[in-house]
Amino acid sequence: MLRSIFTVGGWTMASRILGFARDMLIAARLGAGPIGDAFFVALRLPNLFRQLFGEGAFNAAFVPAFAGAYALDGPAKARALANSLAGLMTLSLSGLVAIGIIFMPQLLFVLAPGFVGEALRFPLAVELTRITFPYLLFICLAALVSGVLNGMDRFAAAAAAPVLFNLISMAALLGLTPYVATPAHALAWGVVASGLVQLLMLIVAARVAGMVINPLSRPRLTPEVRGVLRRMGPGLVGAGVTQLNLAIGIIIASLLPAGAVSFLYYADRISQLPLGVIGAAVGTALLPLLSRQLRTGKALAAHRSQNRAIELTLAFALPAAFAMACVARPIIGTLFERGAFDAAATAATSMALVAYAAGLPAFVLVKALTPGFFARGDTATPVKVAFFVVALNLALNLVLTRYLSHVGIALATSLASWVNVLVLGWLLVRRRRLVLDRRLRRAVPRLVAAALVMSAVLLALQAAIFPLDHGLARFGGLAVLIGAGLVTYFGAAQALGGLDLREALRSLRRRKA
Repeated sequence: MLRSIFTVGGWTMASRILGFARDMLIAARLGAGPIGDAFFVALRLPNLFRQLFGEGAFNAAFVPAFAGAYALDGPAKARALANSLAGLMTLSLSGLVAIGIIFMPQLLFVLAPGFVGEALRFPLAVELTRITFPYLLFICLAALVSGVLNGMDRFAAAAAAPVLFNLISMAALLGLTPYVATPAHALAWGVVASGLVQLLMLIVAARVAGMVINPLSRPRLTPEVRGVLRRMGPGLVGAGVTQLNLAIGIIIASLLPAGAVSFLYYADRISQLPLGVIGAAVGTALLPLLSRQLRTGKALAAHRSQNRAIELTLAFALPAAFAMACVARPIIGTLFERGAFDAAATAATSMALVAYAAGLPAFVLVKALTPGFFARGDTATPVKVAFFVVALNLALNLVLTRYLSHVGIALATSLASWVNVLVLGWLLVRRRRLVLDRRLRRAVPRLVAAALVMSAVLLALQAAIFPLDHGLARFGGLAVLIGAGLVTYFGAAQALGGLDLREALRSLRRRKA
């Protein structure tokens, strides 16, 4: 499991680093004002639908069905299943895109009510979202073709596809800006182009692998297709709850003064690095392992795997959270403060990052707990808990934003996530699906202590190094902070007994051998 986590996390890390380069360029050209707010809403809307229809629920239902058909019935049967679903997706999502483009003002009236009546943000957001909305169709079809490749044990092309999004977005921002109304328009066209290029690249990769996928195929509601659609149901409900949670944040942020949407976007992008690398990797590696162990009657091994996943999650999430809270300002200032992104934007974004950091361990722990339900075929319980968390998040947003403005939105998300973790953990423990073993109980307080030692070192170094001037000096100072934090944390964790780095290295060597 450790090997798999590092493998998946490594691919995600590469994509996230390139994404940071893109966000640095966006911050310099768009800043954190009305134009930035309008573009981030235009980017968020197709992403809401993409995460609802194209990823997560669809892949969880489609990949096992495709892989089973490919292995048991042969490539022809698997290809027929994939093409029927591709045709159905093209037909349904094309209609959704057309409706969305026509009724975009009404849609944004609901999603970004704070923009309504403004001379700049609302019409610009409508125009930009109409440009970006076809991205929804392209990227959902790309997710289907990625599922085909993964079902054939071909992972490279699907893993490389997100890199194209970042590269094409940066190229559009640099190359198209002189020819369109604003830099945001250039980015919007870059988003659409990246979706189309990703889809074409994946179709070619599938063809090379011997699987011809035609998005214009005639959809056929065969029993296999109906089975995939039926299994998507619980996942779509769960994904819909999650996206509703995100939409609530956008709606409330749009009601705040200009810049709030942008501040939250940039802070969220930083917090997404450990969440994507650690959380996605743990969830991806743990679910098939738990499913296999439970299916073969190895209940004790499943308990151990769940405990080790929680331990690994906390071992990486705790220092990330403490570090982000301690050095939020140097992180934001170094990455984004240039061009249109000024010192005031750095201060506002840094406060949001501190609030997100408070919930980071919870964001990641959810990825280690939900496989305990999914591996046993229980998709309903996490969805029920998620509905409660959405209601709680809305209530917290309404209360906290009155006193903390945009920071209240980030803090509400963090607090609601901790409640989500506590409820899921309590349910697993009560049902005897999670028993915290002695090793985990011993490790957690030692990991917290190591993170506190690291925090003291970071605060002392930050006072000595920052503030620095713009340019390479800032990057050098941030690199010193990161290096000192890594050495201090892992050294303290090893000395206190929270981690055994030698055991981890031995495990990796054995797995490699």
